Amino acid sequence: MKAGYVALIGRPNVGKSTLLNALLGQKVAIISDKPQTTRISILGIKSTEAGQIVFIDNPGIHRPLHTLNRRMMHFVHSALETADVLCLIVDAGERYGHGDEFVIETLRKVTTPLFLLINKVDIVRKDTILPIIDKYKDLLPFKEIIPISALKGTNLDVLEKRIYDFLPEAEKLYDDGTVTDQTLRFQLAEIIREKLLKRVKEELPFVTAVLVDTMEERKDTGESETEDREGECGGGEPLDEWPETDFSSTSASFDTRKTPEAGIHPVEGFRPEQKSSSLGQRDRPQKPAEQKRRAKVTYIRAAIFVERDNQRGIIIGQNGRVIKEIGIEARREIEKILDSIVYLDLKVKVRKRWRDSAEVLDLIEGQR
Repeated sequence: MKAGYVALIGRPNVGKSTLLNALLGQKVAIISDKPQTTRISILGIKSTEAGQIVFIDNPGIHRPLHTLNRRMMHFVHSALETADVLCLIVDAGERYGHGDEFVIETLRKVTTPLFLLINKVDIVRKDTILPIIDKYKDLLPFKEIIPISALKGTNLDVLEKRIYDFLPEAEKLYDDGTVTDQTLRFQLAEIIREKLLKRVKEELPFVTAVLVDTMEERKDTGESETEDREGECGGGEPLDEWPETDFSSTSASFDTRKTPEAGIHPVEGFRPEQKSSSLGQRDRPQKPAEQKRRAKVTYIRAAIFVERDNQRGIIIGQNGRVIKEIGIEARREIEKILDSIVYLDLKVKVRKRWRDSAEVLDLIEGQR
């Protein structure tokens, strides 16, 4: 049996997270067309009869400008040291440039077996692939060069087979049922951020972060099925009236007005019950009153951080339209994960230069 770590590395936005999800056959990492979507290393674990591959999806390799970016690159360097196999992913549709040169220089001293994966071959002409191979084959000592399409699944079976050829003989590192090491809190924060990234542009993707504050689970009284929940996602309750949580233990720069009310607890302690059917679809059939009373309802509070007041206004949108759309879409996906009716309160908070604040970064990374 073979088992080991395989790091997915490359420039931002080359399809590393899409590849991770495709290899696992399910969504583990959020997807966005915005660069630097992935900010920490995310594990995706695939167990087979041949053994176990622990894929490490990493932030894109780039020159760091802020403390946040330096931490992102720290995750990359840690993965380079940990992995048994490295997969350098390049975009077949992009020309070789300065960013690629920086990636190559980052990998110069690496002795770990290195693969070159030429991604997105489904959107380029076949005669453009050979020049890419010719360009890269002499830059680094690649063990394998494989054209792939993470989106279409092209050559992913070949990739997996080649990976096993280079993994060490070892027992499985995780139980067969484990797919990722992410906490529930981190997953929910990432879902909210994914929906946010779909609706922002220019500098906003780089200056936003999401912190899931608290979750509260209650039994439904029978009224939740008939309530209109389209307005509770950042647009229903006035943002300035949203209760504050005491962050003083991790960051003195946050307001510390009061701690969560009784019954609301940090999400790390939250363990959703298993249900036999999903409550996350709005066209689900109505249940009898006695079944409604047994339904689960989950209240989630989360904060979106920005650096300036005008950024806060953009995310909220006119009459709260943008944040409402973010909340509705995020809630629907979260309902499927929790198998619960979900009420999602979102608040946008201004924290100047949070990307260079160790306290805020520790708070956000602590969700893992």
